[in-house]
Amino acid sequence: MNANTCCEPGEIAKAAARVFSPQNEDARTVLAHLRAMTLERTLGADATDAQLRDLEGARRLVKHIETLITSGRMKP
Repeated sequence: MNANTCCEPGEIAKAAARVFSPQNEDARTVLAHLRAMTLERTLGADATDAQLRDLEGARRLVKHIETLITSGRMKP
C-alpha cells in the first residue's frame, strides 16, 4: 500500500471488513471490547467537560470503524 491508495474510502472499507471478519473470533472480541469501552459506557453527572469530550471522540472513532466494516462488506 502506498500513500496514494492508503486513504481511498473503498479500499479502507474493504480492509476494515477483512480485518473485522465475522469469522474472526479475535476481531469480534476486540470490537466488542471497543464498544463496551465507548458506546456502552456512561459517565456520571460529575464528569468533567474534558472527560465527556474524550469519550465522545472515542465513540466517534468506534462508530467510524463500524461504518467502514459495514461499507466494506457491501462492496464487491
